[in-house]
Formats: sequence, C-alpha cells, structure tokens
Amino acid sequence: MIMAAVLAAAGLALATPASSAQLTEITGFGTNPSNLRMHLYVPDGVGARPPVLVAVHYCTGSGPALYSGTEFASLADRYKFIVVYPSATRSGACFDVSSPQALRHDGGSDPVGIVSMTRYVQQRYGGDPDRTYVTGVSSGAMMTNVLLGDYPDVFKAGSAYMGVPFACFATTDGSSWNSACANGQIVRTPQQWGDLVRAAYPGYGGARPRMQIWHGTEDATLRYPNFQEQIKQWTNVHGLSQTPSLTDTPQAGYTRTRYGSTGGMAQVEAISIQGAGHDLPRAGMAAETIRFFGLNTGPTTTPTVTPTVTPTVTPTATGPCQVTYAMNTWNTGFTTAVSITNSSSAAVSGWRLTFTLPQGQTVTSAWNASISPSSGQVTATNASYNGSIAPGASVSFGFQATHSGNTSKPPSFALNGTTCSAA
Repeated sequence: MIMAAVLAAAGLALATPASSAQLTEITGFGTNPSNLRMHLYVPDGVGARPPVLVAVHYCTGSGPALYSGTEFASLADRYKFIVVYPSATRSGACFDVSSPQALRHDGGSDPVGIVSMTRYVQQRYGGDPDRTYVTGVSSGAMMTNVLLGDYPDVFKAGSAYMGVPFACFATTDGSSWNSACANGQIVRTPQQWGDLVRAAYPGYGGARPRMQIWHGTEDATLRYPNFQEQIKQWTNVHGLSQTPSLTDTPQAGYTRTRYGSTGGMAQVEAISIQGAGHDLPRAGMAAETIRFFGLNTGPTTTPTVTPTVTPTVTPTATGPCQVTYAMNTWNTGFTTAVSITNSSSAAVSGWRLTFTLPQGQTVTSAWNASISPSSGQVTATNASYNGSIAPGASVSFGFQATHSGNTSKPPSFALNGTTCSAA
C-alpha cells in the first residue's frame, strides 16, 4: 500500500492549495490511546459553522503527505470546509482496523483518537456535527469503513478509496494484516456483513451514514472482490436491495451503481474503475467525493440551510405501543429517526407501522425498514433482522425525505393496526 509514488504519477502531488492558509499540527486534542498525530487545514474565510472532513492516509503515508498529494485541501479552499488529517504512528504507518478494540464503539485504539480530533474541531472551530464526513485511501479507506461502523453518530457519510468492509481485517492474535481479506477471500452474506456493523455499537438506533465506495478492477494489494463485499455490507446496513437503483457510466471505464435512490446522494454509491490498480484517487475523483457529501455548493451562510433538530420528547401517554419521531430538517429535505416501543405484555413478531406524511413530504430512502408508498399514508415494514420486539423493548428505523415547506410530523401512528401513543 505504498501510495506516494502512484499519487505523484497521477498528477496529484501539485494539489497544494493556493491560499494563505497553512497545514498546522495540533496537540492536546483529547483522548488519544495510540498517540496519533493530528494536522489541520482551515481555509481562509470559513463560515461560523463549517463542515468537517476527516481525510485518512494510506500505509507508509502521513497526514501531511495526503494533504499535499490529494485534492481535498484545494477543494476545501473552494467550498470552505475544514480538513482533519490524522497520522498513524505505528510501524508501517498503517491504521489499526483489525484489533477487537478498534472494531467497537469507544473500544480504544486509533478510532478513538480520530474521533477526538473530530470533536476538537467541532468544539474549537464550531464545526457542524450534521456535516461531518470521512474519506480515506487504502488503509485510510479501511479506517473509513471502521469509523462509519463504530461512530454512526459522528460521521454522516464516508468515501472509501480501495478499502475493505468493516471487520474484514479483524484479527485476534495481535497482528495487523489479514491476508485472506486483502486477497478478497473473505466472502459473507449481506446479513453477516451488516450484523458485524450493528454489533460494533449495540443499542444504536439512529441514522446510518451514507457510503461511497471506489475500487479498481486490477488492484493487487486489496483485491477487487472487496468492492462487492463493501456494497453488500452497507446496503444491508441501510436495509436496501442488492439490485442497484441506477447503473451508469459517468466516463469511460467507470461503472457507477447507486442503491436506495437514483440521485447523487444515494445511501450507497459504488464506482468501479476498469483496469485501475492500487492507485486511487486519481485527478477529479476527490471532487466526486465532495459532491457525494453535498459540500460542493459553497459555504453555508444562511440559517435556512443549517439543520435544525426537533428534540425527541419521551411520551408520557401509555398504551400498547409508543412512538418517538425526531426530525432533522433543512431547506428542502429532512431525515427522521423513529423508535417504536412495545409497551404491552406480549411480544411483537413482525411489525408494520402505518402513518400519514403531511402534504408535500416524500420519502427518498430508508434504513432498518422498508417504506411504501413514498408519500401520503405510508407503511414502514421491519427488515429481516429486526422484526421482533419483546415487551418493554424498542426498535428503531429512519428515513430521508424531501419537503415543499411543510415540516410537520404525522398526526398519528398505528402498529399492526393498533393506535400508538406518540411524541
């Protein structure tokens, strides 16, 4: 995974931004169990609530090398987001994506340090938690998968260049390299891959990050089968079909598939590069990542595009079921986290939650449930893995939708035909 030479060959070594802003090393940023180093790039003229991008390097690399060797910093100059560049400090400068500690929420090792960097920027520079993203190359792409699995509450989306699925590199003998995974020999069902992600943060019921996946068909370091295994994992995490909603060829040699919707911000987007080896990103690819994150529209300067969170209120009414419905809205869209609590004495086996979306609201994608139709009176139906709700237990799902100005909540909910109390 030696990337410096291939980045230079791809013409990216001249991507250092033309501005007065400088890459700066930050120390004392918070809990850092593996002594990672942190470099920070804050462009001139960022707004009061800037987006945050964490960019994670390849083995043998460093944060400064990724800064000078990719286009993310120059894109940050253009669109006014802050970039965090972590640096691994262990031998070989690879990130820990294999230890049991690294593969669980707040378990320790490198992911904890990277999240400390992220939270430092959110607190010190007012970074927007609702627009915090991660991208990575090779070892950094593997870490992107790990961070999305460990911290779905921190990162809203990720983009992985030449990575492997979450937990594919898992080892228990102290080694940091998994040859079977690297060679594309670990093949699991979508459900098995999704279960590994869900097990990283038990009890988490919020929205899951969107994922963009890049891979070359001739990658001899992290072989091409890992591309499809990542697709299987993240579509399952989002409760999506393995059948693409869109397949197209944005340019010669590229095959792009989108899952969950056909738009540019689908829940999962995957780009296969015919004939490419272990030499991504190439020129122009970083801009596609920024587009996928929704950061290509410039700085946020008006409150109409700053997300506003409708607080979740615990319902006080009693009944056989209770529903909380927390909306996170912006100018023309919103996401909703829904929680169903079984307050009866009997277990629920297979659930369907019916509610009516206010006029002008249309569902574009959902996770941990399927929703049909997309507007009007809709029914959310359990996924294959979350159909049972024990007495006193809860299950969660979510969805993304558009609106035409009306951000009201549904007036009522019914679980399997029985009216629920609601917040």
